[in-house]
Amino acid sequence: MSTLTTSRGDRIVYDDLGPEGAPTLLFITGAGPTRADDPTTLDTAERLAVRGIRSFFADRLGRGESSSAGEISLDAQLSAIAELAETAHAPVVLVGHSSGCAIAMLATSQVPTLAGIVLWEAPLGLFPEGAPAWWSGVRSSIDDGDLEDAVAGYMVGMPPEWLEELKSSPAYPQLVLGWAPDGEALALVEQRGTPNVLAGVTAPVLALTGTETYPGMRQTADGIAAAAAHGTAEQLRGSEHSWDPDAMAERLAQLVHEAL
Repeated sequence: MSTLTTSRGDRIVYDDLGPEGAPTLLFITGAGPTRADDPTTLDTAERLAVRGIRSFFADRLGRGESSSAGEISLDAQLSAIAELAETAHAPVVLVGHSSGCAIAMLATSQVPTLAGIVLWEAPLGLFPEGAPAWWSGVRSSIDDGDLEDAVAGYMVGMPPEWLEELKSSPAYPQLVLGWAPDGEALALVEQRGTPNVLAGVTAPVLALTGTETYPGMRQTADGIAAAAAHGTAEQLRGSEHSWDPDAMAERLAQLVHEAL
C-alpha cells in the first residue's frame, strides 16, 4: 500500500504493483468500488506486474482509505489523478471503468506523460434525456438533502438488484456523495461532445466492451473510437459490466508494447 498527499491536502491510498520506472497503468474505477471490493482490477494489476508493467490502483477520492480535505468535486478528482500520474515518472496509460471512463477522458489534458487511454464500457449517450438532464436531477436531490432519492436517480436504468445491494451497505445513502465527480463528468463529456473532449489526444484510445454487455455499450464504444485520432473499438472477454482479468491484462500489455 502506498500513500500520496496531494497539493490540495487530500490523502490518496493506492496499490503500486510492478517495477519502478516501468510504463504505468492508472486505473480509474467507476462510481462505488473501492480497492477492498474490486478483486477484478487487483487481479489484472497483479498479472500486469508479472509482465513487467506497473499499475496504480487507487481508492477514489472520498472512498475506502482515500480521504478528502474538502468537497469531493470533479476538479479535486482530476487533480488527484494528475498528481498520482506524475509520481510514476514514466509513460502513463489511463484505464477507465464505467463512469470512470468520463473522468479518464477529462483527465487526459492533465497528464503530460499520457501514452494511451483505455475505456471499459463507458455509459455515454445511454440516458434517455441525456446525461446533463439526468445529473441535474440527481444533483438537485443531493442539494435538497434527499440522498435516498439521489441514489435511486443515479441508478436509473441499471439492474434493480444493484440498488437493493447498495441499500445493505452501511454507507447508504451517503455513498452517493462520492459519486458526484462521476455524474458531473458524464454530464460534461456529453455536453462538450466526445470529439471535442478527445480533440487533443494523440495517444491511442481503446474503447472496450465485454463479449456479453448491455444495450448501447458497443455503439458508444464505436463512437468513441471514431472520435479519436487513433481510436479502436474492440470486444474482450467479459460480462456483467466487468472484464476477465487474464484477457484484460493481455490486451493492456499489448497496448503498452505497441504504444511504446
